[in-house]
Amino acid sequence: MKNSKSSQRLLSSPYIAWAVIFIIIPLCMVFYYGLTDKTGTFTLKNVTAIMSAEHAKALWLSLGLSLISTVICFFIAYPLAMILANMNVNQHNFIVLIFILPMWMNFLLRTLAWQTLLEKTGVINNVLAILHLPSLNIINTPYAIVLGMVYNFLPFMVLPLYNALVKIDPNVINAAKDLGANKLQTFFKITFPLSVPGVISGITMVFIPALTTFVISNLLGGSKILLIGNVIEESFTQAGNWHLGSGLSIVLMIFIIVNMVASAIFDKDGEGSAL
Repeated sequence: MKNSKSSQRLLSSPYIAWAVIFIIIPLCMVFYYGLTDKTGTFTLKNVTAIMSAEHAKALWLSLGLSLISTVICFFIAYPLAMILANMNVNQHNFIVLIFILPMWMNFLLRTLAWQTLLEKTGVINNVLAILHLPSLNIINTPYAIVLGMVYNFLPFMVLPLYNALVKIDPNVINAAKDLGANKLQTFFKITFPLSVPGVISGITMVFIPALTTFVISNLLGGSKILLIGNVIEESFTQAGNWHLGSGLSIVLMIFIIVNMVASAIFDKDGEGSAL
């Protein structure tokens, strides 16, 4: 037993070292800078800066666009996940692979591709001009940012939903039908309640990265629309104010923790986790 425990500790040591260097130490630095001023004195000024007009506006805009993107992803992903779950093994494996493939491509490149498609002289507007149709002017608007979020984060909604739906015993669905339930009753009383862990997991996996993103708003919003992620990124890279950036990051952590706690409550067994 002692040798087994020693072997387990030895095997886990690389992960522990990785977690300490790249997770625990950076988090400690964020809290240190966020809760101190330039002299190293404890202060909450950097955290309460979120209540300023500029920062509050960026936060509420981020929350709004993230919520809209999450809702759109859910309404697109749920029917897709149901279709995948009802397919035979060979078919759904192939289609799931299609959803995963874009995730293998660099996130920045995927977003740049949409910038090329949506810009005023881009591919979409050139095609519309050939067809003598009105041009599509959504680049550098919140619509473009939402589109970029939905495109980039949709697979993170599809996979948990699919994973939850495919675990539902078909005999339960058949029993509901045998007892006289129609399709709507079966869905709202059997299928959807059993897929709630996947729904919560999908919402968490989409909402959190959408809330914290700054690349999408930079590229598709033309740096004209500032989300809270952009404010934090500019605090570190342009203003060199690590204290303010860290303080605002702590506020975002609160939203992330609340989201993760809700996910843990509704998905205690990890049934909705992605494949």
